[in-house]
Amino acid sequence: MSRRKIFVKVSGDEFLKPAFLKWIKKICKKAWVVICVGGGTQINEEFNRRGFPVKVHGPMGREINTFEERQVQRDVLEVNQEALQDRLVKENIFAVVEIPIITIGTVLCPVNGDEMIRTAYLGFDELYIITTTITRAKEKAAIFLDLPYVTILYEVNGALKRLVTK
Repeated sequence: MSRRKIFVKVSGDEFLKPAFLKWIKKICKKAWVVICVGGGTQINEEFNRRGFPVKVHGPMGREINTFEERQVQRDVLEVNQEALQDRLVKENIFAVVEIPIITIGTVLCPVNGDEMIRTAYLGFDELYIITTTITRAKEKAAIFLDLPYVTILYEVNGALKRLVTK
């Protein structure tokens, strides 16, 4: 029997917190895991620092006007990716860490990290979205009603809790 395949999209606000690291360590013991790390808050902060407009996200994510903005977005995501990779090594956790950017030809296409769930849906046995609050978890649940294999977790008092939608 092949090892289960698990895809995890984790918020840029959650990926280094003890609750997530404890949970991911447990998950990685039973399956092959790919983690897609986000960075919305950090990207907004960097855009504000540089004077770039912070727009409302469209259905596929942050709409970006310039190549410079795409580079900044990618750079922030890569910093998060590296920070998570380093932390996983330190904690002796094995998982692949991706960022929500797809390359088509030679074009970098930023994608909302949550949309990576839809991209990965048919290839993985289990899919998880990890976020910071019950409010955000409920928002994500509404978006993914049509994907029954997606489980949404949020942090409560230093632990991850499964959102029950039924």
